[in-house]
Formats: sequence, C-alpha cells, structure tokens
Amino acid sequence: MSSYDRKIKRKQKKQAEKQLEKDIALKMGMFDRLPDECDSCEQSFDKQNREMVTTWNVVVREKEKIVRLYCPECWDRATKIIKEIEDARSTNL
Repeated sequence: MSSYDRKIKRKQKKQAEKQLEKDIALKMGMFDRLPDECDSCEQSFDKQNREMVTTWNVVVREKEKIVRLYCPECWDRATKIIKEIEDARSTNL
C-alpha cells in the first residue's frame, strides 16, 4: 500500500467521521421536540424511566422537523394493522 493510498483512506475516514458527527448533532437537536406522551393514546412518557426509553418507539421526520412518540401497545397495534393491509393487498393481486 502506497502512502497515497493511506492518504486517501485517512481522508475518507475523516469525512465519514464528520458526517457521523453532523447526523448525531441533527438528531440530538430534535431531542427537545420529543413529546411527553404517546401521540396515539396520550399515555404519559417519563424521559427518566429507562424501561420507557428503551421500549417506546420514536419516529423522526427530519425534513418536516416532526418527532412522534408511540407506546409499545399503540406501536404493536399499528404494525398489526399495516401487516393486515399488506396481506390483503398481496391476496388481491
């Protein structure tokens, strides 16, 4: 491997790290937009509760700058409905 190849790899690695930092900064900037309750059933959300933080689902729409929060029950219900719709479409084709 020549020094030129190493130089290119270092530059690519540095660019990737910068992009990662930008992505993290953008996502952390959206953290303050996190709601205090489920967007569907309005169950309260405690940001300090480790179990809630790991089990609840967050949907981020970066372009619209929208952050939505769903409890596990609402998330499961929504995924079941989507699966039923997809199955119905596939059987009708």
